[in-house]
Amino acid sequence: MPDPARRRVLTGDTPTGSLHIGHWVGSVKRRVEIQETHDCFFLVANLHAFTTRADKPEDIRRDCMEVVRDALAMGIDPSKASIFLQTEVPAILELTYLFSMLLPYNRVMRNPTLKDELKVKGLDDNYSFGFPLYTVGQTADILAFRAHDVPVGEDQVPHLELTREVARRFNKFYCGVPDKAPDEEHVDLGGVFPIPEADVGKVGRLIGTDGIHKMSKSLGNSILITDTPKQVKKKLGKIYVGVDNRQPNDPGEVDPEKNPLFQYVETFIDSEDEVAELRDRYARGDNIGDGVIKVRVAEVISELLEPMQERRRQYESDDVVMDILHDGCKKAIAATEETLAMAKEAASLHFFDRTIGI
Repeated sequence: MPDPARRRVLTGDTPTGSLHIGHWVGSVKRRVEIQETHDCFFLVANLHAFTTRADKPEDIRRDCMEVVRDALAMGIDPSKASIFLQTEVPAILELTYLFSMLLPYNRVMRNPTLKDELKVKGLDDNYSFGFPLYTVGQTADILAFRAHDVPVGEDQVPHLELTREVARRFNKFYCGVPDKAPDEEHVDLGGVFPIPEADVGKVGRLIGTDGIHKMSKSLGNSILITDTPKQVKKKLGKIYVGVDNRQPNDPGEVDPEKNPLFQYVETFIDSEDEVAELRDRYARGDNIGDGVIKVRVAEVISELLEPMQERRRQYESDDVVMDILHDGCKKAIAATEETLAMAKEAASLHFFDRTIGI
């Protein structure tokens, strides 16, 4: 049973492919840390994956299994956190429909993350109705668990702000929470939903190996946690550092905003002294080429990935992964059915009790 004294966490991933080091620094590392102190639910958002791949259901199913393996490899402990499938938790879908009544369409479409995704994925006006609807679904993913904290990357903060708006509106409409009530007092004042807070990772947005876009497997600019040292070195060798034909004795740019290579240096090299030395030598042009730094970063990333790849071998069996998901889904259903009953009671939608299980 969940410990009511612990803050609850909800976060997750859309199964669009294997997880990569951008996931690690943006969110998963934080999940591994807080599973020791929080009541954690980690979502595999397989229904959200249909927004752009509805014609590839078998690929989505395969990717669900791979995402779970990757999360376990990164250090998520199924004895401390519940990993579950979105489609096995009916309360999420019911709350999505209810919450869609609380958000104006124009507000949903103003979401900057949604706009960016439409642009990056080249969808323009060629997207399904379900694509903007998934942003409402994300509010239900979070609020169905009455989560207090949501570990996210920087690009997901606008989604969370939409969730906070829905929680406030529901609590005011149906629970009598005063209009000016502070967020932290909503539950004490009778609200069903806590107003969740973003927990942004150390690196909110890791640039991909193209040096331009956020790391994404679909853009071909990612380093996967399953990559070998040779593959890591090859991918890092492609990072564009902002200038062409820089020589080892040329002063270089060390601002991570302008030279993505130094975002990797600061993110993955733990030694502050080593980072400071590399920055100093590179900025002065002290006989240090881009290749030297790329090789060093590749080494430390491969050292990070080695124990993850070792853990991943424990979960090669589909049966093992399915058992973990089954247990997580049972816990997720129990938590969300409680929330749904509270929400339906508040909104005068409760007529009969029900029991759902798997």
